[in-house]
Amino acid sequence: MRNLMRHAGQDRYSCRMLSDIEIADAADLLPITQIAREKLDVEPHVLAPYGHTKAKISLPYVASLAGRADGKLILMTAMSPTPAGEGKTTTSVGLADALQRLGKRSMVALREPSMGPVFGIKGGAAGGGYAQVVPMTDINLHFTGDFAAIAAANNLLAALIDNHVHHGNPLGIDPRTVTWKRVVDLNDRALRDIVVGLGGVANGYAREDGFDIVVASEVMAIFCLAESLADLKRRLGDIVIGYNRTKQPVTARDLNAHGAMAVLLRDALAPNLVQTLEHTPAMIHGGPFANIAHGCNSVMATRTALKLADYVVTEAGFGADLGAEKFIDIKCRASGLRPAAVVVVATIRALKYHGGVKLPELALENLDALMAGMDNLRRHLANIRDVYGLPPVVAINRFPTDTDAEVDCLVALAAECGVSAYPATHFSDGGRGAEALAHGVLQAIEEDSGEGFSFVYDDALSLREKAEAVATRVYGAAGVSFDGKAQRQLERIEAEGYGRLPVCLAKTQYSFSTDPTKLGAPEGHVVNVREVRLAAGAGFVVLVTGDVMTMPGLPKEPASIHIDIDDDGNIVGLS
Repeated sequence: MRNLMRHAGQDRYSCRMLSDIEIADAADLLPITQIAREKLDVEPHVLAPYGHTKAKISLPYVASLAGRADGKLILMTAMSPTPAGEGKTTTSVGLADALQRLGKRSMVALREPSMGPVFGIKGGAAGGGYAQVVPMTDINLHFTGDFAAIAAANNLLAALIDNHVHHGNPLGIDPRTVTWKRVVDLNDRALRDIVVGLGGVANGYAREDGFDIVVASEVMAIFCLAESLADLKRRLGDIVIGYNRTKQPVTARDLNAHGAMAVLLRDALAPNLVQTLEHTPAMIHGGPFANIAHGCNSVMATRTALKLADYVVTEAGFGADLGAEKFIDIKCRASGLRPAAVVVVATIRALKYHGGVKLPELALENLDALMAGMDNLRRHLANIRDVYGLPPVVAINRFPTDTDAEVDCLVALAAECGVSAYPATHFSDGGRGAEALAHGVLQAIEEDSGEGFSFVYDDALSLREKAEAVATRVYGAAGVSFDGKAQRQLERIEAEGYGRLPVCLAKTQYSFSTDPTKLGAPEGHVVNVREVRLAAGAGFVVLVTGDVMTMPGLPKEPASIHIDIDDDGNIVGLS
């Protein structure tokens, strides 16, 4: 969206459209201590400032909030994403700003951007236009060092595994079964499959290995699901790194690695506090991918925000079939969190794309394609209301090429589904452009009884049955199939006592199916699982489908070639 909607602001002298980074750099940011005190009644002594505009909230203070009542949690999700753009993060920020404008104590709780997409194809993830969290460049690049700490903890465990085998292997680890990979927070396809330990006896033993991107790692998932330092350490100890020669699982606790890993993550676990362009407080913390992992910011940040604000807008990755399902079945199941309402972001452009219109023609009015593409949004809305049992609201993220007839048509189509839809122009107008949406969300919260919430499946079902429930109830599939290797992995994981864990389906974000070219709302397809991975510390089992990769590659023209720094230290080209 950000690259398609450069109408947000203009240089009044040249009439040149302003970029996101120019808008962010021109913003009048308040000291983060002022934001904390005036907006949240949080005193400066419980903050660990990182400069003047970002800070961590101390873990002891977070723990002291336990007795406070929670505010209302609003989940932001979307229709299936397309190259035309949806703008979920931008809408999250715009809604939080709008709620603040209506006199509500609001916050937004988002994931930290990964530098893989920042330098790859997607760009930054701090919102866009006049609905951004700031300081934008800091948030997109290193921020408070959380991802570096996660990578260090992950790679410490990898080093300890190889070191244990090198020095006699008293645990009897079978090197052929080691599943723990190293990580880096960049896209680098050359690291997917490598060989380590070359160069002779002094360098250890040679074995096949590989890298994942940080946001696909189990440590990232653990970091985002942990509710305290003690819980973090326990989960780290539960990590299964491979098997011994008697085929018994070996854990990080067996290697005495979890204590040192927790040390590396201690400071990172404290939630990060920043602000929006309109000075609404924002928690930016953790960042697992949703097509690979569970796609939500940390439980620590969400829970802290709920103690400090009356309304908290949080985001789940990609569409409601991926991020929202995992938010419900993994994050809510583990934490006890419950959304009061769900906002589904849709755009006219994306709906027309699902209706068969090619990218160059999306600016042309086409009501027939819009109605055809509505099948995709209709299924997402049905899932939220009928499967998750939550009240949905549609946010129409309006582009300048959208005609009044198209917007009216979408409002009417949503109404036929029993859902209210609200056009929003927060990208160009900030919180003011999302006030109608904010009123609609507040009304949905007030009218809902709060008693319909449900998971997609019960804990007691087998892993296969849980996968079938997600595939048939959420994806519209006929069922699930498992490759031979995946079936054996599934049986072993259940035999080891992990069958009660929730499942995390890793699949393409572009379709309800595992085929990214099947747009709209395909039915009757089969979800094929090619690999099963146990994430015992995170508390779920990953089912890998299709061509999903845990280490992305760079595109032919990566975003990094447009990012630069001038002689005065100003960053340009980041969006």
